[in-house]
Amino acid sequence: MTSYKPSQPPPPLSSPNNPPLTRHPYHGSCHCGHTKYIVYLTLPPLLVDPKAANSNPTSSIRIRKCNCSTCHKMSSFHIRLMDAPNDFLLLSPLNPESGGLADYTCGDGEIHFYFCPKCGVRCFTFYGESEVRELEVEVRGEVEMRRVWTPKREGWVEPSTGCLNVNAATIEPGQDGFDMREWHEKKWIHYLDMKDEVGDARLGEPHNGGLY
Repeated sequence: MTSYKPSQPPPPLSSPNNPPLTRHPYHGSCHCGHTKYIVYLTLPPLLVDPKAANSNPTSSIRIRKCNCSTCHKMSSFHIRLMDAPNDFLLLSPLNPESGGLADYTCGDGEIHFYFCPKCGVRCFTFYGESEVRELEVEVRGEVEMRRVWTPKREGWVEPSTGCLNVNAATIEPGQDGFDMREWHEKKWIHYLDMKDEVGDARLGEPHNGGLY
């Protein structure tokens, strides 16, 4: 078991075993294709301890699995992005908050677990403000102007004003540079203990009730 403790410095961004960071777009969708998005991942992640006093939520993407009852039942595989308003572009539907997607909330109801009303697949969770804007995006090898839904850029401070998690399992497999086996083999996944709340986030092994 490998633990990552606050006293340990994060690994360097670039080393013989940790190549330079690259930001790359990946397409994702639900099973039926009603939900489609582009997510920009910057890999490899800087494996910072999320509980460290100097941890900066925008310093790296964070790949996470949580053992709380909600994440466990949904088999959630979370990715927190470095800059969600610019790293997550929802191509369709453009109205997830007003009927385009079905919604589930629990606890205080702040976090929205959106899912496709047709096939039931959940591509992302979200809380905060959003906006629809027009951007150049690459779709099927062609760059075109598209209207996209994103977290609202103005005033976005994660996690105080908003938060977005992408479900890694909904990113299309086979895209260049995307292989979730690598994430496990290189111990890039943080396992969170939100069920018992007695253990720190750690690498290499889930907490009680969690999933690999």
